[in-house]
Amino acid sequence: MTGDRDLSPSDWTVLALVAEGPTHGWAIATQVARGGEVGSIWSLGRPIVYQGLERLENHGLIKTTGVVRGSRGPHRVMYEATPKGRKQVREWLSMPVEHVRDIRSLFLLKVVLSQRAGIDVEPLLVAQRAVIVPFVHLLEAQLDDADPLASPGEATMRQFRLQTTETIVRFIDTMLDG
Repeated sequence: MTGDRDLSPSDWTVLALVAEGPTHGWAIATQVARGGEVGSIWSLGRPIVYQGLERLENHGLIKTTGVVRGSRGPHRVMYEATPKGRKQVREWLSMPVEHVRDIRSLFLLKVVLSQRAGIDVEPLLVAQRAVIVPFVHLLEAQLDDADPLASPGEATMRQFRLQTTETIVRFIDTMLDG
């Protein structure tokens, strides 16, 4: 698989959208704009979309399939995912994120992109829960061992991190039950 160091989350987002079916850069840019369905989670400007398309094509993950004449605007270069691209984006979508700070962005992005692609999100949810639950236990132990009078700011931060992480686990559990 092309490693995360080769492709950014923005590139993976563009690849996931191309993998949904033949499309062009303008259509992708619309979906990842701040008001778009995907853009409400992970927004990208048009230049980033077009740079991503070029990078993905250079990696052999997408290919140009033709040009569509625009009725009132420029011609649109059409892209589709290669078999390699479809395989790799499915693998990326199935991998849980490592850090709680990435739940609001990358994890939620993977859930929504998977749902759009008709991919069962249960394996991702189970894997993400397995990554997060040990962190809950670690935070609980740290909070139990902490002296709140020694560093009240640290105790407050630990409590916040614990409650945030527990909320994430409840969210995942709700999705699993739904």
